[in-house]
Amino acid sequence: MIRRLWLLFAQAVTVGLALFLVFRGLSPQAPAPVVPAAPDLAAAVRQASPAVVTVLARRTVRPESGVEIGSDWHDAPELNVQPLGSGVVLDEEGFVLTNHHVVDGIKDLLVTTSDTERHWEARLVGTDPETDLALLRVTAPKGALTPIRLSEDAKLEVGQTVLAIGNPFGVGQTVTSGIISALGRHGLGLNIYEDFIQTDAAINQGNSGGALVNAKGELIGINSAIFAPDFSEGFVGIGFAIPTSLIQNVLPSLKAGSEVVRGYFGFIPRQLSPELAQDLGLSRQDGVMVKRVLADSPAERAGLRPFDIVLAIDGEAVQTAHRLLQRIARMRPGDTVTLSVLRGPQTIDLPLVVSRRPSGSLEREEFLSDENASEP
Repeated sequence: MIRRLWLLFAQAVTVGLALFLVFRGLSPQAPAPVVPAAPDLAAAVRQASPAVVTVLARRTVRPESGVEIGSDWHDAPELNVQPLGSGVVLDEEGFVLTNHHVVDGIKDLLVTTSDTERHWEARLVGTDPETDLALLRVTAPKGALTPIRLSEDAKLEVGQTVLAIGNPFGVGQTVTSGIISALGRHGLGLNIYEDFIQTDAAINQGNSGGALVNAKGELIGINSAIFAPDFSEGFVGIGFAIPTSLIQNVLPSLKAGSEVVRGYFGFIPRQLSPELAQDLGLSRQDGVMVKRVLADSPAERAGLRPFDIVLAIDGEAVQTAHRLLQRIARMRPGDTVTLSVLRGPQTIDLPLVVSRRPSGSLEREEFLSDENASEP
């Protein structure tokens, strides 16, 4: 009896399994997951690389100096050029964007394209040391230069694919790839207004002023600095680029050859942290603390005091000291704004008349500068 029941059970299981397999084979299969195709980086390079140029310093060497650099003059002076860094062609009018530190102090400039067969004279049109940007203009025939396309997508994301294009070490145009590692990097001590894109795309000496582009070949930043520990000048996977959002703020002034006009409050901010708020006995932890009010400044005339906490400007909340300085810089001198300030237990409003920021002002965010950040 037991053996008969066991045989019936085994037959039932076998039939059930067979039916299951049959129905599974007849039922529609779920589609396989679609894996997004990798971006065509070659197309991005074809799009962007013609717009990336090399910036050189030019000087004429006297004939008697020819032996020193191994040239055969035949008593005629020879042109000697030295690569300084990279640049990016912005438009067909010949405007080329690069870093201020690339051309600082250089009077006689040349620009050469990636094929290294064409050289053109360039003159410095405008410069802004506080963002480390400079604008050149090249005297090239119409149609000889290929402008880059600026990205219209203001939203960048960590993990986004990027390419760095430039002329590192003077070896010729080079393309490296990576991702956006971080956004809004600041406090590196490289310049006053820092809002860097951080990337792990290889950036080396000579890449300064070159292009950081997205997978469409559109410009999203100008390569400007690298992290070089232990006094090394090599690539370690931490590079920084000035975003196009910051570039577009100063570009009109650079094209006009005028000083970039920025708003000015005249106080040194310090980021409020939970620890600092606790030490000061504050009931809230958001806002920016006034560390010091500069003499004869709009802040002093408005009645701002050290240890005040700036909560909002014209009703818009202040989140970080870094963003506060960026926002002040975009204000127009002569405008009146209202500061909402926490002073002790009270919140008060202070009207402040924005003035023009003096060159070299001490008004900047209080951060520890990174001694190992350098300009490539």
